[in-house]
Amino acid sequence: MPNPPRAIIHLDLDAFFAAVEVLENPDLAAKPLLVGGRPEERGVVAAASYPAREFGVRSAMPMYLALRRCPDAIILPPRHSLYRSYSRQVMEILHQASSLVEQISIDEACLDLTEQVVRWEESVEIARRLQARIREEVELSASLGVATNKLVAKVASDRDKPGGLTVVRPGEEAAFLSPLPVRVLWGVGPVTTEKLAAIGVTTVGELAQCSEKELGDRFGSHGIEMAQRARGIDERPLVTEHEPKSVSQERTFTRDLRDEESLRRHLWRLSRDVARHLQKMELAAGTVAIKLRYANFETLTRQMSLAVPTDDERAIYRAALVLLRRTWQRDRPLRLLGVGGQNLAPPAGQLPLF
Repeated sequence: MPNPPRAIIHLDLDAFFAAVEVLENPDLAAKPLLVGGRPEERGVVAAASYPAREFGVRSAMPMYLALRRCPDAIILPPRHSLYRSYSRQVMEILHQASSLVEQISIDEACLDLTEQVVRWEESVEIARRLQARIREEVELSASLGVATNKLVAKVASDRDKPGGLTVVRPGEEAAFLSPLPVRVLWGVGPVTTEKLAAIGVTTVGELAQCSEKELGDRFGSHGIEMAQRARGIDERPLVTEHEPKSVSQERTFTRDLRDEESLRRHLWRLSRDVARHLQKMELAAGTVAIKLRYANFETLTRQMSLAVPTDDERAIYRAALVLLRRTWQRDRPLRLLGVGGQNLAPPAGQLPLF
């Protein structure tokens, strides 16, 4: 007998940070609300309520631009511990429905119901019940997609927001994706989108018409993967446990900095914060990286492998300082500075970096 089609649900909490703030303060309901940093501190929008989105505001937008589009918006600073508390309530409901849950982010998760449903359509009813439970018990709105794989389920969950439930039944994957822009596919970012447009490919359906060989010749192995995804094929399993791949901290300055002493002080604070996160996770970094962003938004990253993985703030700072001195053009002021630890592993006995 052939294997039954997989039954995958993708859940995305709608305007999550803003929705939590409204729950905590109902007076904010129906008002344009932005969660994020202050505009005078070069903050960005972490979440926008749906009334704010009607003005063209979106997440990751600079706050000053969001206020230009929506001058009456209310700005609140993020309260991550509060959001994590609400997220845990939602994830507990999902784990009660399935033993296979992949939490993708604080407000997003996938469930695999393949082994617990007799008929595929049962997964749709489970999705409806989950959506209702989250609304009734946590008072949050969620959009869900039901499909045969993670890719299509995620795209489906984004088709009818807020509070929608989109179902893509077995065999309908390619037809569902066909009219959508290529950027909906996992792994197709702005650069790839531009390259595809240059050859006349703007929709998933047009991409599906390209042969794997043609896409492989142009984009390498990534092109072959795109050809598969354009046809609605995605064999990736759910990942129920995630190992952290990196730890990073960054700071956007209220004014551009070109003074080396000030930059060194910020570099030390960032290195110390990275070290504390590593120690809390009981991990060490085998690679130290820095991120520089100049006033014109040009962004550079550089990294250095260490002889011995470390969670020591001084060792991380020394490596980051070497990278800063090698990379930074001193006549150019910096808008942002970041430090990261990569290639994480359990700590061994620490040895001096130099």
